[in-house]
Amino acid sequence: MHSDIRNLLLRRLAPRDLNRLLPDLDRVKLPSRMILEESGQNIEFVYFLDDGLCSVVVGNRDIKAEAGHIGFEGATGSALILGASAPDTVSFMQLAGSGWRISSSDLLDVLKTMPDLRRILLLHAHALTTQITHTLLAAAKFKIQQRLARWLLMCHDRTHGDTMQLTHDFLALMLAVRRAGVTTELQVLEGEGLIKATRGTVQILNRQGLIKVAGACYGAPEREYERLFAEIRYPG
Repeated sequence: MHSDIRNLLLRRLAPRDLNRLLPDLDRVKLPSRMILEESGQNIEFVYFLDDGLCSVVVGNRDIKAEAGHIGFEGATGSALILGASAPDTVSFMQLAGSGWRISSSDLLDVLKTMPDLRRILLLHAHALTTQITHTLLAAAKFKIQQRLARWLLMCHDRTHGDTMQLTHDFLALMLAVRRAGVTTELQVLEGEGLIKATRGTVQILNRQGLIKVAGACYGAPEREYERLFAEIRYPG
């Protein structure tokens, strides 16, 4: 069963801790648009993603923007880990996937006797906060093309493979810009041979080229994640 786990947080647990946690974990499918957390509502479950992509969105009925991403490198439930019962964001599956689910009550119980798991989840909560703060910086200081390149790279970091199911409308919503602006910038990136955009999909062709386009807009949260977990080894 351990070989079925692709989530990096779970894989960082010592074998004895993972074995203790497994009876409380349920394998679940996570279809596109499935809501994992709702703003202002108590967190019922925490999800460790194996694949797919979760968007953390801030806003209200009239205006929304994406604040962060969670993929196989992380988990939902950061508010719970930090002592709150409910988030002030909405988390939902942007790209369908699968993962492992544990009830909030079970997780809080096991955290009492599993300090390594608590440490891992706290480090991830910090990493996610770092990512969100840099999303704010990107929105305030960088052009749409740089932000789009950053966003595509972040998606690529958290998914398996080079092709992602993404529409122009959805990209515009996530970046809080007009659809026409997204379409124009996708065409520019495609013209430079960095991506291939078809109806409802974007394929990464030249990752290094995208990194160059993103410039200082991309990389700091990723380096912080690596730094935080550098001393935690995989059990093998």
